[in-house]
Amino acid sequence: MSLTAEEQIVVDWLATRKEGMIALLRELVDTDSGSYDKAGVDRAGEVVARFHQANGLDVEIVPDSRYGDAVRARLPNPTANDQRPVLLLGHRDTVFPQGEPTRRPFTIKGSRAYGPGVADMKGGIVISAFVAAAFAECGGLPAPLMMLTTSDEEIGSPSSRPVIEAAARESRCVFNAEPSRLPAGSDFAKDHRQSVTSGRKGGVFMRAEFTGKPAHSGANYEKGASAIVDLGHKIPKLQGLTDLEKGITVNVGLIGGGQTVNTVAPHAWCEIDLRYVTAAQRGEMVEVIRKIIETPIVEGTGAKLTIKGEFLPLEGTDESQKLFETYREAAAGFGIATIAEFTGGCADSGFTAAQGTPTLCSVGPIGGMAHTPDEFLEVESLVPAAQILALSVMRAAKLME
Repeated sequence: MSLTAEEQIVVDWLATRKEGMIALLRELVDTDSGSYDKAGVDRAGEVVARFHQANGLDVEIVPDSRYGDAVRARLPNPTANDQRPVLLLGHRDTVFPQGEPTRRPFTIKGSRAYGPGVADMKGGIVISAFVAAAFAECGGLPAPLMMLTTSDEEIGSPSSRPVIEAAARESRCVFNAEPSRLPAGSDFAKDHRQSVTSGRKGGVFMRAEFTGKPAHSGANYEKGASAIVDLGHKIPKLQGLTDLEKGITVNVGLIGGGQTVNTVAPHAWCEIDLRYVTAAQRGEMVEVIRKIIETPIVEGTGAKLTIKGEFLPLEGTDESQKLFETYREAAAGFGIATIAEFTGGCADSGFTAAQGTPTLCSVGPIGGMAHTPDEFLEVESLVPAAQILALSVMRAAKLME
């Protein structure tokens, strides 16, 4: 691999930081940070902020009263002709309940690290932070740099979305360090292959509340109107909206309701997950779902649909393809073959892409089994992931001027 003098200095600096990366990863994983645990998410944010400050970045805390604060760090470059930064994006919240790091602390077994959020996506935060530190120490980046670490991606980024969108509008390109993946049948130690994300589905998370009329189920059954029965009739209609050829899925994932076993149900509820591929599909599908929910089937019932949160799709563009080609070339220089895949999973990268900012997702270290007790990260992918990201940032900064 032919590197410029500036690239070589940065790559060599990162090559000696494996133990430091593991130490920061351990500290982050062992810090409770479930999405709804503001105090815990903020403690994880303090870990990130301290690291940035110790390495010479300017840190700003973007406060939120309900969810965790966002941490925005900058490395200025006053000599750059184009003052738009390269944005490194990541989230530090996890899906796990309070106390999970105590029950399952960070551990390394063989070639893999384990623990809540180790891959999704605290590993990505670690390599991005070290890339920023490398540029602060070594120079070489022909652009300003911004690193945004958010707090609530796992629940649809209700507080972070406007912060992310504003950062994207300011930036020339975005690298989102969600975990890269092992292609099917691959063993990283043997064949050095990885997969990043070229596109993601959008997702809308909805809740429907149903009202009925209570009645004694034995003595006055006919005077009642069951909210549960109305909901039950609508579930097959909702599930039937799934069109796998178009990439659209509708899933009624949670239901509940009723008062007692001997009462005609006065209330019920369900939560619905809609996934779609293109922005054009979103409005039509939401309205079809709303019509099904809010049109009574059982006389005397009513229902209301609300949107709890959503992600926008990550749709590929010519500019994002250039980012991928830049990344793939950098990875190939380290002997790592990289492919790009489409996934039905959602991420904050959809918000940045929707702002028209070229975006590449899943450039973090290799991991898998996210959201489960078996979540893992390939330890030997930490340093190469950081080096590849650093080269990609340097080269993309020039490409996107």
